Amino acid sequence: MADDAVKGVSVEAERSPTEDKEMTPQEQRRVIRRVDMQLIVMLGLLHTVSLIDRGNLSTAAVAGMLTELHLHGNEYASCPPFTQTICMLGPALIRKLGPRVFLASICFIWGVTMTQLVGIQIIIGALEAGFSPAAVYLIATWYTRYQTQKRFAIFYLLGSNLSSWRWIFIIQCLLTCALACISYFILIDFPDRMKSTTSTTTTTTQTHQFLSPHEYNFIIQQIHTDRADATLEPFNLKKYLLATLDINIWALGLIYFCTTTTTTAYSIAYFLPLIYRQGMGFSEGASLCLFAPPYIAAGVMMWFTSWFGDRFRVRGPVLVFNALLTVVGLPLMTFTNTNGVNLLGCFFATMSANSNVPAAMAYQANNTRGQWTRAACSVIFVGLDASGGMVGSLVFRSQDTPQYRVGIYMCIGTSVGVVLLVVGLTGRV
Repeated sequence: MADDAVKGVSVEAERSPTEDKEMTPQEQRRVIRRVDMQLIVMLGLLHTVSLIDRGNLSTAAVAGMLTELHLHGNEYASCPPFTQTICMLGPALIRKLGPRVFLASICFIWGVTMTQLVGIQIIIGALEAGFSPAAVYLIATWYTRYQTQKRFAIFYLLGSNLSSWRWIFIIQCLLTCALACISYFILIDFPDRMKSTTSTTTTTTQTHQFLSPHEYNFIIQQIHTDRADATLEPFNLKKYLLATLDINIWALGLIYFCTTTTTTAYSIAYFLPLIYRQGMGFSEGASLCLFAPPYIAAGVMMWFTSWFGDRFRVRGPVLVFNALLTVVGLPLMTFTNTNGVNLLGCFFATMSANSNVPAAMAYQANNTRGQWTRAACSVIFVGLDASGGMVGSLVFRSQDTPQYRVGIYMCIGTSVGVVLLVVGLTGRV
């Protein structure tokens, strides 16, 4: 299902190591693991604090924020930081400034500002907009098509006098700033730029060498063999903008809009504790404790489906399976009167919606070719991500409690939309 956009090439270091007379398959896997540890883990931690920032509002709401700030109607729904569409230059800026400066700086600034609510959340949303497309673009430059989904899964997995809800924001602020400072010293640059720097730096003056020149050659060669875009082409604004007119790229972005980190997943993140509290009648403490188990199960399922997708080289079927499971889980979540069935629905919906995050990222990465086309596609992804987040935060209206039928119907519709989009893209990309 649109899983082989680049015909005739299929390379994965973990299954079919790249032909390299000087490096054994074991050495090739060791190089990939080094990249995983220094790139994916650090980006995953930064993405985690970004997701916590987006999701901590629901925890704070249950812990007393709504009462103390006198938030009524849709005032709570307007708090999430989804102004990301105003900052769409992440891929271009990360190429110009480098991952260390760009990603560490925006993470530090949004960490400093996150102790405020609505006004500052606008700034946070703009800064987070630069992070997501830049990080996805950076990951895609280091791996072949069928190495990406597991990496995207790890990237997403690794998501006194003050009132208790205020401490949620303060602790998150400190954690984000600390990780931003650490990331400056750990993050690595694009493979072509690091190879160039290494080759021009002598052993007597070199202060940081992540891989040897031969290991960089292996990374670049396997990407070139897989999709022939390892070398950065000169920036061409016309070509960059023309990529945004490709209907297939917009369809890939709409998949992300429908049910990954946008409409469904964001809705669950922002309103699940409130559904526990208001819809199922759990206490404040129980609502907060029950928030974690569905996400633990989601992490397990995310890893399994990502492994399955990379191992058997499928993308579309994974998206369809998760979307259909979401369609099953959402009605069980709120349209029954038994808490046990409601909880089962919460697990199904949370597991499937979040598992589609790396699946959609990998689906897009497999079906775009050329670094600036890939960068433009990442920008569209995040723009539609922001739009879906806005929808997801507004369709669960306070007047619809406790079942939130409008929001649930919207999420079911977008999940069906994923199935239709994947089927429609079959053979087109």
